[in-house]
Amino acid sequence: MAEVPEVAAGETGGTGEAEKPGEAEKSGGTGGTGGTEGGAGGATPQATTSGSAAPGIWDDGLIARRATEKTTLETLDALEAAVAGVQGATGAPGASGDATGGSGADGEAHTPIGGPYGGSLRPRLDALGELVGLSRTRVEGGVLAEAGRVLDEAAARQRLSSRHTVVAIAGATGSGKSALFNALAEVPISETGLRRPTTSAPIACTWSDGAAGLLDRLAIPGRLRRRPLAGGDGDEELHGLVLVDLPDHDSAVVRHRDQVDRVLGLVDAVVWVVDPEKYADAALHERYLRPLAGHAEVTFVVLNQIDRLPGDAADQVLDDLRRLLDEDGMALGEHGEPGATVLAVSALTGEGVGELRELLGRFVQERNAAARRLSADVDAVALGLRAAYVTEGRAGLGERSREQFADRLAWAVGAVAAGEAAEREWRRNAGRACGTPWLRLWRWYESKRTPGGEPPQPPVLVEEELTARQRVEQAVRTVVEEASSGLPAPWAHAVREAAVKGAEGLPETLDELAVAAGTPGGRPPRPAWWPAAVLAQVSMTLLQVFGALWLVGQIVGVLEPGLLPPVLVMLAGIIGGPFVEWACGAAAKGPARRYGQDAERRLREAAGGCGRARVLDPIAAELMRYREVREQYATVARTG
Repeated sequence: MAEVPEVAAGETGGTGEAEKPGEAEKSGGTGGTGGTEGGAGGATPQATTSGSAAPGIWDDGLIARRATEKTTLETLDALEAAVAGVQGATGAPGASGDATGGSGADGEAHTPIGGPYGGSLRPRLDALGELVGLSRTRVEGGVLAEAGRVLDEAAARQRLSSRHTVVAIAGATGSGKSALFNALAEVPISETGLRRPTTSAPIACTWSDGAAGLLDRLAIPGRLRRRPLAGGDGDEELHGLVLVDLPDHDSAVVRHRDQVDRVLGLVDAVVWVVDPEKYADAALHERYLRPLAGHAEVTFVVLNQIDRLPGDAADQVLDDLRRLLDEDGMALGEHGEPGATVLAVSALTGEGVGELRELLGRFVQERNAAARRLSADVDAVALGLRAAYVTEGRAGLGERSREQFADRLAWAVGAVAAGEAAEREWRRNAGRACGTPWLRLWRWYESKRTPGGEPPQPPVLVEEELTARQRVEQAVRTVVEEASSGLPAPWAHAVREAAVKGAEGLPETLDELAVAAGTPGGRPPRPAWWPAAVLAQVSMTLLQVFGALWLVGQIVGVLEPGLLPPVLVMLAGIIGGPFVEWACGAAAKGPARRYGQDAERRLREAAGGCGRARVLDPIAAELMRYREVREQYATVARTG
């Protein structure tokens, strides 16, 4: 294919005014056609630029028409940006070409901008946004950075043309990607040669109008935007294609590699060009193909320069290339299955180029490459976030763990001891009310005989305070371990922080509750049978007194002698008094036990309520948030 001298393009991205033939740039610059998107391609002095122009002269009328087209396209781009802003706020579909007018002299309707994503991509993006929002204070920003980038890129791509597909041609030094780029465009656009690196900046070729926003997003200046054929939109089968020739991914110039990485993150699909010598290059497979294995459906792998291989060597190299891609984890689109397209071409002889053009044409006409690329990006994000949201264990806090936490707090606050003390107090009160007068008199005498009047109280030890701080802390640690078991690291840390913050001041609060909810002051309530018991004890005492007086009366001669009756009466009173006291003690065991259990229950409920409000509720809130993000993650990862 003869190389066409380039006509210098305007710095603004249009064609500008063409220079005179003598001032036209030689092909040693970019080797391109000089024309940019929406502008005319480069022309030679022999080119016929209009139906009425004579050969060998410049057609100023064509240049004037192209300048008019440039103004029209700039106006349409401004309208497109305005509609995109409205869509970004309302989510409405893109406006049609009829709404914005024609795009140029050829009468083609203006390409509409992108509408909402369809299928499962829209709910997945929404779920990813919810996931990032719910996790922003729980998961490190570095972990969520890629998710945020994908969301930003999805929003940016949605505002741009959905009828254009941006395909990048990438490859190593000397792989012939620029030659393949020119072969697809059927006109020399990207410079080829022995000098390395040859391509120093991305060059774009568009087959239709309306892709200015996409090229602006790629930061490709107007002077590097081309059209495939001068004066036309190119092949109908490639209508909507935006082909970008990238610098070498293994270039010695760091800036070139950075440009490759930047553009690869923005395009809709990639054509990787490899040659028979470097198709197994570790830099290509480890840095690009293996990490992008999930993007197989928007990936083309082209073995170029097969004209250099003798016999069936091309098939052998192609088979080995498929084997390497399989080891990279990249699915191959064979036998009707979705995956990467692998084929062999020769940009020099044209072998296989037609098949590649046909494949690209079908790929572009499907007009879902952007959604497929974003879906693969979301898959990659979900895989990277898996460790932050999914573990093998079962997360949660069961009812048994809650009850055990309440038991530990009750033990720490002394609920059991308080209940036992209340039970003893009830039984002592029963003994005082139902005991024999002589026993109570003896106890009073003993208390008076003891110096100080009252029996000494046991000293209160520090470790026997109402609330044992260490026991409370141990109870909190135990429930935190149980709640965080089975949680991913960020959420386990969030659970621990919530529990520790809630447990601050918990021992002191439990002390106050123990005092307020402990045994009430005064004597315990008496059952209904206590008056009868007291009356029986009084009767036994009166029998003893009556028998004694009867016996004394006989001794002094006031009464008739008879020893047995008064003795029997006295024995009845003496034996009946302790019996009544024993019976009352036995009858008091049940009420005393219930009284102690009520005291224990009050203190246990108070401690459990405090622990629930201060520790369990914050833990439950974190677990609820985790369940919400887990559901969102299931939607993002398409596992739910």
